[in-house]
Amino acid sequence: MRLIVDELRVALPLIFHGDPYLLSTLWFTVQVAAISTAAACAIGVPLGLALGLGRFRGRRTLHWLANAGLAVPPVLVGLWLFLLLTPGSVLGGLGLLATRRVVFIAQAVLAVPYVVALTAAAIQGLGGGLLSQARALGAGRRQVSLLALREARVGVIAAVIAALGATLSEVGAIIIVGGNVYGYNQTLASGALYEAQAARYADAVALGIVLSVLILVLLGTLGAVQHRGRGIRLRFRWTG
Repeated sequence: MRLIVDELRVALPLIFHGDPYLLSTLWFTVQVAAISTAAACAIGVPLGLALGLGRFRGRRTLHWLANAGLAVPPVLVGLWLFLLLTPGSVLGGLGLLATRRVVFIAQAVLAVPYVVALTAAAIQGLGGGLLSQARALGAGRRQVSLLALREARVGVIAAVIAALGATLSEVGAIIIVGGNVYGYNQTLASGALYEAQAARYADAVALGIVLSVLILVLLGTLGAVQHRGRGIRLRFRWTG
């Protein structure tokens, strides 16, 4: 217990005095979370819609792959990305290893299965009557998709929350492909690991505290939006 108190005494001033390394790592983490989650949603929501609404050959296989992607260890994802991006490999000429850009790519790849699987599940959880009625009234594919997203918005927001959580907390993949270069392409999570391995526990604790607060703020905000969306949906049904 005394060790924890001693480390906190050193860690808290780093936070309150605005340690430059901590602030730059925090800003990069926010960038990674925002951009990677947005990219994952841009790819995953249309795929989730297709899996939830479509009837095509290979749909079950794609759905299974999306669900399986939720259980793939980030280290394994990082290994495959490393093999693809290493010099002399398929994408080695892009020169992405140990850069900031590869951190965005790795976190987006990790987040995509969450968006696809949870969006598809939310769409499939809708009652078939509403969408069938919309089709019977002449709604096109785009209109039906927008209606499905609106009705399944609580589940879709849950998919965004899960993706954001992955981009904030996963470290295995970005360490392998990014190299965890000090002060350059570290997130709060990978930075905390770096400091802990270097036995600078106060710095690791400081990064961990800031990461925990960031997770609570961002995911708490999305959770509030999700709750509000549920309430709007219920009132809509009641007045209908």
